[in-house]
Amino acid sequence: MAERLRCAVIGTGAIGLEHLKSLARCPQATLVAIAEKDAKRCKEAADAYRVPRSYTDYREVLDQPDIDAVTIALPNYLHAPVCIEALQARKHVLLEKPMATKLKDAIKIVETAKKMKRTVMVGQHLRFGRHTQIAKDFIDRSQIGEVYHLRAFWLRRSGIPRIGSWFTQKQFSGGGCMVDLGVHLLDTCFHLLNDFDVKTVSAQLHSKLGPKGIGNFDWGKSDIDPQKPFDVEDCGIALIKLRKGSSILLDVSWAAYHPPQGREHGIDILGTSGGLSLFPARLFRDGPNGYESIELDAPKLPHSEDRSHHFVSCVLQGKKPLVTLEESLKVQQVLDAIFVSSSTGKEVKLG
Repeated sequence: MAERLRCAVIGTGAIGLEHLKSLARCPQATLVAIAEKDAKRCKEAADAYRVPRSYTDYREVLDQPDIDAVTIALPNYLHAPVCIEALQARKHVLLEKPMATKLKDAIKIVETAKKMKRTVMVGQHLRFGRHTQIAKDFIDRSQIGEVYHLRAFWLRRSGIPRIGSWFTQKQFSGGGCMVDLGVHLLDTCFHLLNDFDVKTVSAQLHSKLGPKGIGNFDWGKSDIDPQKPFDVEDCGIALIKLRKGSSILLDVSWAAYHPPQGREHGIDILGTSGGLSLFPARLFRDGPNGYESIELDAPKLPHSEDRSHHFVSCVLQGKKPLVTLEESLKVQQVLDAIFVSSSTGKEVKLG
């Protein structure tokens, strides 16, 4: 492997541009190419980040022998097939969430990565955030005792990613707010607990405001089928029980009539001798003068790099990524169970 990882970015929407921005300033990476089917947007991105080669077909990127790795920032339904093609072309892959739209496709990614002996990392960026790392350190050092329950929420009042875009069409997105927002919270909760062993999932999904055109937000493109009916959830609740006894209550929405005050997203962590909350990181405990609420900080964090830089260093140094494929597969399994539970009205047991 070269001293610098030769990278290409597939997809130049908002998240793809984040990848480009990050890789452009990564001392261990060289941006070689961009793939984007929109020729105008492709040229604009290539010019802005001084990328020497650009293609409107991602397969042309995969055919280039001098490209070591690709990042994939495409609509959800393309994550698994493009990732598998990239692996078969012997490329390492940084894959945006969700890993896939179905568990069976996520399993194929894992199998192909092992067969081709290539690194795949799902870009769960909350793990790399300062506040998540501080909370993780507190939990790992048993500073709040035994953690037995997490309450995770992401409650937008009017944040549907442009009704009519691929986000709101299940055949392209795989789901609504659960897939868009819930996946981040699920991964972060399991990571904080250092436990991905789920026993049961009970969930209820709602689609109440989006079908009426309420809650629209200017995000996402509408170039697939703007007339397609809104057929994903705009609100979802799940109770997840882990085999060792802890639990997670997940509450997410794209659009709902929430109270205007308070955090839009966060995680509350209950332990036997204290509690934590994100975001930001705060500690709650009994102190000498009564109940204490302390804002937390740390002079040094175990991961100072973002997801793109971390991926690059892992490939170059042969390290295991912070976000492992096995963990991402567990998250996908729970996502699938959430949809099954809601559609059947029954609790889903995981093996």
